[in-house]
Amino acid sequence: MTTLFFRSIIFSLIVCLLLTLTSCGSKNSNAASQPKRQTGPLTVNGFIVQPQALDNVVRSSGTVLASEAVDLTTEAAGRIERIFFTEGSHVKKNDLLVKINDDDLQAQLKKTQLQIQLAVEQEKRQKQMYEINGISKEQYDIAINQVNTLKADRDNLAAMIRKREIRAPFEGRIGLRYISEGGYVSQTTRIASMQKIDLLKVDFSIPEKYSPLVAVGDIVQFNSEETKLKFTGKLYAIEPKVDPATRTLQLRALVDNKNERILPGSYVQIELRLKQITDALMVPTQSVIPVLKGQSIFVKKNGAAVSVSVKMGIRTASTVQIIEGLSAGDTVLTTGLMQLRTGVPVNVIVQ
Repeated sequence: MTTLFFRSIIFSLIVCLLLTLTSCGSKNSNAASQPKRQTGPLTVNGFIVQPQALDNVVRSSGTVLASEAVDLTTEAAGRIERIFFTEGSHVKKNDLLVKINDDDLQAQLKKTQLQIQLAVEQEKRQKQMYEINGISKEQYDIAINQVNTLKADRDNLAAMIRKREIRAPFEGRIGLRYISEGGYVSQTTRIASMQKIDLLKVDFSIPEKYSPLVAVGDIVQFNSEETKLKFTGKLYAIEPKVDPATRTLQLRALVDNKNERILPGSYVQIELRLKQITDALMVPTQSVIPVLKGQSIFVKKNGAAVSVSVKMGIRTASTVQIIEGLSAGDTVLTTGLMQLRTGVPVNVIVQ
């Protein structure tokens, strides 16, 4: 019995010892899992904002257009008598391209010219008779009117004949033809297209905020990614309104293309160089924080972080211009932004 008593006491002591060790381990674990509180200022990187020169370059994309372009059609229906152009060739202004049969009009014109000759002779005789009071003034006026009427008919026939001649409206390159000699054409028949490509237009648009900064004559750089070619042109026309759907301003530039290295319809990248900004306040892109109503930046004031609302301007590859909210000499914070709140003490390492 004494042995059993001692065994019970030893067992109880072992159980108590195990419970004590378990309780101590749990407390140590809870203490280790609790985060350490920041006891001093948060160390972050930052830099002092200073005015600097900024090339005000607006980048966009655009489409190349021919300086002049037209789809050739006829004003009068008829059978094609002859085609005078070669597909893809250059033609000069007023060159005859297509002739439509006009035999009936030519016959009418010849008849009218003969009638005019007869009417002119008749008018001369009537004038002589009128001068000796052989006829009345009314009879002489009828003779003059007959001459003028026939001349008007002649001019009308000449105009109708001209409508059966399709001529080049300007100097340029003519495209593929869609007709053949002997075929019948009407006012809706497409004969060929014609482009003036020694001088090109480039249409593009920029955000409306740049509208006060652009002017006719500004230099525009064009880069074609497909052909690896670069061109320089000048802005020559500005749309006098902002597109309400896209809030952009439509612009058009002229580009010399005498060697015809680029064709209408091409896609190009555009750089429009505006007036250089000499006192731009630039900050790293990562320092700008998107918020509900815009953007904000943390700056150091009186040893603590302060969030300020800003308005952005021009972007570059790694920086952005701040046009409202910052002043020269402000210290902008660039790291630790997720831990920062207004009023948090900071120790700034100026980069």
